[in-house]
Amino acid sequence: MVVLFFAWSTIPVFVKSLLKTSFYEFQAPAEVSASYIRDLQDYWAARLKSKKELYERGQDLARLNARYEIAALENQSLREEVARLEQLLQLPSRQTYQYEIARVVKRDFTSWWQRIQIRKGKNADIQTDDPVVFVGGVVGRVSEVGLNTAWVDLVSNSHLRLAVVIEGDNRPMSFRGAGSRTFSRPVGLAEYVPTDTRIGDPQNLPRLITSGMGGIFPAGIHVGYISNTRQGAGGMYFDADVELDPRLMSITEVAVLIPIRRLDPDYQPESEETAAEAPSAPQS
Repeated sequence: MVVLFFAWSTIPVFVKSLLKTSFYEFQAPAEVSASYIRDLQDYWAARLKSKKELYERGQDLARLNARYEIAALENQSLREEVARLEQLLQLPSRQTYQYEIARVVKRDFTSWWQRIQIRKGKNADIQTDDPVVFVGGVVGRVSEVGLNTAWVDLVSNSHLRLAVVIEGDNRPMSFRGAGSRTFSRPVGLAEYVPTDTRIGDPQNLPRLITSGMGGIFPAGIHVGYISNTRQGAGGMYFDADVELDPRLMSITEVAVLIPIRRLDPDYQPESEETAAEAPSAPQS
């Protein structure tokens, strides 16, 4: 054992990196195949359900689709209003992203809440540090990328840090993952929380969202809810427990945010072109 450890320590770093990448790419097809087999099992399990149960599921989906259609119309209306205001105020458009939907292959069981593997990688223009989200907000950040798969560090990973703010308050704070207290709920830790932050109604906890600082996550994405505060190490700020979305434990699909500028270097937002052509505002 000692001889093997000594031999491994003498191997150059680039050789270790090459071996790690080769093993990762060799192992990935088997994991992806297992993921497709699970999807096929779910399909045939659904085929065995009774007509009554399928009819009820169809009704639920119809109601859900109707809600999504209304939300899509509202979203489009808001986008048009933002574009109109950007053009009126001659503001450049905020960085835009393309959503790359990816299926979850597996979870790293050695640290249950820490990482997931997704079924897309370099083949979908995914790169390290790309933000990953789902319907419940932040999922995490891409940490490793292979040809057809990628690893994502979850928001509960202690190595993942985010710049966050309390919704409605622009004072910056820091967030990091804290694993999970129980089998069913991942948690995080917020630092540099203002001392005037108060926890009132348990049904209306302060909500943490991304601040947009740091250059990875855009602003306004849901992170979690502050559930408890205590005196921080420095005494000038609070530390706070953050409740994350429990659906992280059963997530099956995620969306990777890929900057449009990466996919098309010549991309110019419409508002930027309009601002460049518009006359400058009069000086007071």
